[in-house]
Amino acid sequence: MPDNVTSLFRSTAAHSPSMAALTRESDGAGPVDFCIPCNPYFPTPAMFEEMAARLRDIITYYPSSADTITAELCSLLQLPPQCVAMGNGSTELITWIDHLLVRESLAVPVPTFGRWTDQPMETGKRVDMFPLQESSGFALDLAQYAEFIRARGTRVAVICNPNNPDGGFLHKHAVVQFMDAMADLDLVVIDESFLEFADAENEPSVVQEAMLRPNVIVLRSLGKNFGLHGIRFGYLVANPALAGRVRSMLPKWNLNSFAEHVVFMLKEHGAEYAQSLHQVRRDRMDMSGQLSSLPGLTVYPSQGNFLFVRLPVGAEGTVVRDRLLTEHRILVRECGNKIGSSSRFLRLVVRPQVDVRRLVTGLEQVLYGTSRRGAAVSEQATGTAYSSGTAAVDRLVSQTNGAGTRGLAQAAGAGMPLPAAASAPAVGPGGGMPVPAAAGLPQPEPQPVPQEAPRPQPAPQPVPQPVPVPQPVPVPQPQPQPQQFPQPAAYPEPAPQPAPAAPPLAPAAAFAAPAPAPAPTQVPPATGPTPPGVPARGGLTAAQVRGTDGLSMAPATGWPGAQSWPDAAGMGQAAG
Repeated sequence: MPDNVTSLFRSTAAHSPSMAALTRESDGAGPVDFCIPCNPYFPTPAMFEEMAARLRDIITYYPSSADTITAELCSLLQLPPQCVAMGNGSTELITWIDHLLVRESLAVPVPTFGRWTDQPMETGKRVDMFPLQESSGFALDLAQYAEFIRARGTRVAVICNPNNPDGGFLHKHAVVQFMDAMADLDLVVIDESFLEFADAENEPSVVQEAMLRPNVIVLRSLGKNFGLHGIRFGYLVANPALAGRVRSMLPKWNLNSFAEHVVFMLKEHGAEYAQSLHQVRRDRMDMSGQLSSLPGLTVYPSQGNFLFVRLPVGAEGTVVRDRLLTEHRILVRECGNKIGSSSRFLRLVVRPQVDVRRLVTGLEQVLYGTSRRGAAVSEQATGTAYSSGTAAVDRLVSQTNGAGTRGLAQAAGAGMPLPAAASAPAVGPGGGMPVPAAAGLPQPEPQPVPQEAPRPQPAPQPVPQPVPVPQPVPVPQPQPQPQQFPQPAAYPEPAPQPAPAAPPLAPAAAFAAPAPAPAPTQVPPATGPTPPGVPARGGLTAAQVRGTDGLSMAPATGWPGAQSWPDAAGMGQAAG
């Protein structure tokens, strides 16, 4: 595949060019696709032949109404049609959820599916991003997330289960407890787009519980499970009032004839579909084991049809992605444009063993230098002198990883200084996020930072009355054992004004007593949309997290040491 194909990544608004675009720029054959999370075993070859035989009728005539197609799907899923709304892909449904049901703010763990951060920001909503910790394998602690929501006063909460891109899984009982604890919110969304691939428990979905609650929506995908992303179809499940509100806004023919044909085929091919899911789960185990054998590569636990991997120290994801494509005709998802991630991470879709062997061979040659172009990793090392190339992401990770969410908790409660407030005293590493100024991070008593390049210090300015900097409150480190989600009684009863949970849990104690902020830099607690470039109620703006608003580049801050994930495919993962 020619080198100029990789320029397509820089000319597309999406994370990757489409397979059609890549095919046009090559010799007519697309690469092996480890990027788009599709089921490779469904539809079966016989089903494709049946669709091909009816292609002319399918693309010539109008489809039936969405109500007809939805009724057929509901008969298969044993769901009441009044509780279901089908969309032209889950993205269409996310768009309508944002327009109709998100009034001012939305909380979401990051990294996650990009539309959950980008869509509400595009319509001026405040997005409260809860950073998942690399030091804990990107596992979501629901207790800490709930307290984060209370501290920020967020009105809508989103959970992706399994999460994209890391595949983190939450057990059903924990999700139900979270839904009950958030009963006073405007909306709780449980995105189960990849749940069909999970095997950690027999019945992990919360669709039945969602239909009984007034503020819960469960989002499901069909394209991913059925291996048909191009058809664009998905559905949501909620109580009749919520589902009907979304359904009333959808166009009459928002579902196409291919979607109708596939939905009506499913009742004849249920056994093949179940077998395809079983095979994907087996392949996930095999693929995880093969990738884990590569030196310096970390594979995280997953219950999706993909694996989240961290490249060895010194490897840049865009370089690895481009070389895999041009030298080995392999397409992978580099995650540098995901909030909360960086270019050191790849998401690799689970594929058959023959394709995985090709991927492993390609990674060996690109990473360790057995190809004509040399190694992407200069030397094997265990040091932490690595920068993602995105200053704000590096800074975010260095402030939170290894110490819970102490930095962001204090920033959320105390208020983050505006970028223009250069005269305000900077907050040190123990007291929240630093001021994004070009002068580095001045400290009252500069101390050398291990494994980090020295930072330039600004010339001292005479200050008649220095403003005291609040001392950080020591926070005990979380224990490595998994934590159970607390009983709903630990949270306040629904009230017009949200209040912090009491009593706070030890791992999330930082949320209970945020440090006071200096008066000159306090951000007013506005309830409407946050103006561009202004931190939302003391938090980070999306632009600051992405590092695109003129923040000065920070020196390499390092990443935690490689973790050992012996059960990287996600089997037997603890609850919560």
